[in-house]
Amino acid sequence: MTGTPQSIAEWQLRLYVAGQTAKARSALANLQRVCETHLAGRYSIEVVDLLVNPRLAAGDQILAVPTLVRKLPEPIKKIIGDLSNEERVLVGLDILPLSRPNVAPEAGDGADV
Repeated sequence: MTGTPQSIAEWQLRLYVAGQTAKARSALANLQRVCETHLAGRYSIEVVDLLVNPRLAAGDQILAVPTLVRKLPEPIKKIIGDLSNEERVLVGLDILPLSRPNVAPEAGDGADV
């Protein structure tokens, strides 16, 4: 487990992997980077190796690995893959809203000019 102790973490994340593959190591490194950047001191990560504990996959209905499950805050969310696309991870975890393109305000729309 990495990050903050689970009992006080605002964000409880569980990463399901199948062995210590390159994809599993990449997913964990990417997740740790995102968490340290955006959730520093407010998260815990539990890594579940399904080669060691295959029955644990049923509880979160894991069908593919690596899969990230956000346990807290609710609702539960899942992201499948190596978590290399930071924006998708942030949106998937509800850390950042989808970015909107910069559009110049039009006259009469109430924007201060």
